[in-house]
Formats: sequence, structure tokens, C-alpha cells
Amino acid sequence: MKKRPLAHRLLDSRYDIYMKSQSETILMVAKNKQRVLFENLAEKPVVVEFTAPDQSSDGGVLLLKSIDEKMGLTEKMAGFIHDPRQPGKVDHAVLEMLRERVYGIACGYPDCNDASGLARDPAMQLACERRGELLASQPTLSRFENRASRTDLLRLAYAFTKTVIEYERKKRKPKKVRRITIDMDPTEDRTYGDQQLTFFNAHYDNWCYLPMVTTIQFGKEKEHHLVAPVLRPGNAGAGVGAISILKRLVPRLRTAFPKAKIYARLDGGFASPAVFEWLESNDLKYAVNMGKNSVLKGFAEPLMEDVRALSRESGCTEKAYGEAVYKAGKWKKSRRVVIKAEVTVLRGRTPRDNPRFVVTNIKWKPKTLYRYYGLRGDAENRIRELKECLRFDLTSCTSFLANQFRNILTAIAYSLMQQLRYEARGTECERSQVWTLRERLLKVALTITESVRRILAEAPLSYVWLRTWRLIALRAGAFG
Repeated sequence: MKKRPLAHRLLDSRYDIYMKSQSETILMVAKNKQRVLFENLAEKPVVVEFTAPDQSSDGGVLLLKSIDEKMGLTEKMAGFIHDPRQPGKVDHAVLEMLRERVYGIACGYPDCNDASGLARDPAMQLACERRGELLASQPTLSRFENRASRTDLLRLAYAFTKTVIEYERKKRKPKKVRRITIDMDPTEDRTYGDQQLTFFNAHYDNWCYLPMVTTIQFGKEKEHHLVAPVLRPGNAGAGVGAISILKRLVPRLRTAFPKAKIYARLDGGFASPAVFEWLESNDLKYAVNMGKNSVLKGFAEPLMEDVRALSRESGCTEKAYGEAVYKAGKWKKSRRVVIKAEVTVLRGRTPRDNPRFVVTNIKWKPKTLYRYYGLRGDAENRIRELKECLRFDLTSCTSFLANQFRNILTAIAYSLMQQLRYEARGTECERSQVWTLRERLLKVALTITESVRRILAEAPLSYVWLRTWRLIALRAGAFG
């Protein structure tokens, strides 16, 4: 090979030195921009640099991934999403993008815009099985969300319901489950842009969607498991879609838990003849709130007179329970109504009458029945968790279908968090809300390094929730 002239070699050498110095300068500038100096925190200046490349502040996502593997949730969901892309041109598989979004939502990153930071997170890369490679970007994830079709969403909804029920069946002995309660409730999802099918709702006095959230409760357990999230237009009536959800849900519950009696506990918006007739024809026990009217108030008045007298004497809130047989104008038959007659007394305010009515076919004493109905407040707490902790109401896409897809992504994330709470039974985290679970178990600092034989994830020795984290990991399939 002919040797190059000395002058050319000197020029190349100088160019290499110049480029190296330029790279070092760029690195130094970048490093300086990620540095802060505290002069008065200790006896010496404290310098903080955000330059460690293999560290994550969301190390608990590995715990979430192990629970996901145990449930098989995201893998099953991904199988129902049609991917029209050409295989040879695909950089990010459907399962990877689904996991990136679901795990991100669970860790407190509900918006696609957060993907720019998560794409480089080593723990998130490991959880999505893309170690050392960038995850999908925000534009890629946005296209993923907006590509979902009606068929995809219907398949996902059915698959989500089926997967949750099957997993709950595996956790318990099906023949010993005697009662399952279905709670359904619409909730306001305020909108602030040009989203499809957003309407002004006079009841909430705002432009909104009205998603329906359906949960199931086993016996007297505290947890209400999310099984069917459905996004609805802002002008939908409270009970719209209820029968369709029940038609999907009830047969699966009866197949999985053949000895269980199924109950439905519903708000006043569901008190329609069609809902009552469907519940009765399918042998469901029900407790449905009924709005006040002159006839029902007349039934309650004798009880109210007694309660007012008791309240005047005691100066406190008093209540009594009774029942009546009632037939509304559009009903084909009479039904039992349980009455709660109550006078509410608040300091500094005039005593207030508060009669309440529940239509039911359950043959319990009035007081027992009404207390059972009142437990639906726990299901409403699940909606609060969905909205406040996981941003179930972050439906800012223009497309209605894309927003429905976001609801399903949030539901998957919530189901994983519910199972995380279940695996924490017997610890201080067993009844923690989602935001507490995230702060204690997911926000864990990790340093991730890889050798020929293994991947090592090192967490701080001083981690406060170490024993709980380790116990959950063992229950989720890890080895001690």
C-alpha cells in the first residue's frame, strides 16, 4: 500500500486533535448546563451533576413489569391491536409501545410528551425489553394512539375484561366465591379543546366526556377491581351503555365463578325500566338509587315525623329505615323500595330533611340493605384514584377513538397498580392509594450495569421500603 505524504498525515492528525477538542468542549458545556452548585449546605460547596448515564429514578418499574408478566396483561392486550405497518420498516413493536405508555402512566408520566425523557431511562428500557436502545418517541407514540380503530378498541375492551376476571379466578377458589357486586358509575371528564363528541352537560355545567367506570367486588373485600372503562359523549345519559356492559360482563363472571350470586349496585341515573327488566330477567340482585318524587316522599313522611322529633330532642342527626311497594308510571310491575328517613344537623345550620330511596329485589332488612348500598362509595374512590393519580381524564386527543384508547391504557396501568397493592398484603402498603404506592415502591433510584453474565440493578442500601419491595418481588416471581 502506498504511503501517504507526510504533509497530508500531519493535516489529518491536526484535524483529529481539533475534532477531539471540539467534542470535549461540547461535552463540557453540556455537563456545565446540568450542574448546580450549593455553597451553603455544608462546610464545603455541594455540586450536583445530572450526568450519570446508567441511573434511573423509576427503578420500581421492574417490580411492575414482574407483576405484568405474572398477569400476562400487556402481552395479551398487544395481541388484539392490529398493526398495519410493514414489518421490515418497524423499529418499535406494538407490545413495546404499549408497555412504554402503560408503565409510564403508572410511574406518573401520563402524557405522550413525557416520552422524550423516558426513552433514555435505563429501567424503562429494561422493562420494555429494549436494553441500551432508545424507546419510542412522542410522535411515534402519538401515531400509535391515533391508529386504534373501533375494532381494535372493542377487542381490547373484551380482552381487558376477560384477562382481569381470569386472573382474579386464579387468585381465589372459584367455588368459594358466594357474592360478586358490580358497581357502575359515570364520571365527568372535562374537555378544553376541539375533541370529537365533547358536549356541554347542564348537570356538570361544563363541556365534557362522560366515561363509564365499572368495577367488581368479591364478597366483603375492600378492593374494587376495574373491569370495563368506556368513554362516552358528553351528552350521554347516566345509564347509556349499561346493559351492553352487563351483557359482556355477567356471562364471564358466571363462567369463572359458578357458585357466586351476582349483585348490581347502581346510582339513580340507572333507574330506568329497561335496566330493571334486564337485571330481573337475568337473575341479578340489585340495589338502585331512586330520585325523590311526591309519591316516595309521601311513603317516607311517617318515618320523617318520628325522626324530626328525635332530632329536636337530641340536637343531632337522626335516621330511621323502612320500606314500601312502589310502581312508577312507566314500570310494568311494582317493586320494593327501601327508605332511609334522615334529618341532618350541622353546627350553625338549620336541620335539613334528607329522605333517600333504593329500589331493590334483595330480601334484606331495610337498614342492612341501605348500608350495603352505601358501600358503593368505595367504588367511587377507585374513580378518584383513576383521575387524580393516573390522569384517566387526560383525553386531550382530537379523535374520540384515540381518547378511548387512552382510557384503556390508563385502565391497564391501574389494574397493574391494583395487583401491586394486592401483592403488598400484610405490609404497610396493603391499603395505600396509587400515589402512595408510586412514591414508596416505584420511585426507586437504580444504577444499572451489564456484564457478560448478568444485568445488575443496584438500589440504595438506605431505601426505606426495602423489606416491602423485596417481599412483593418474591411474591411476583423473583427468587431470594
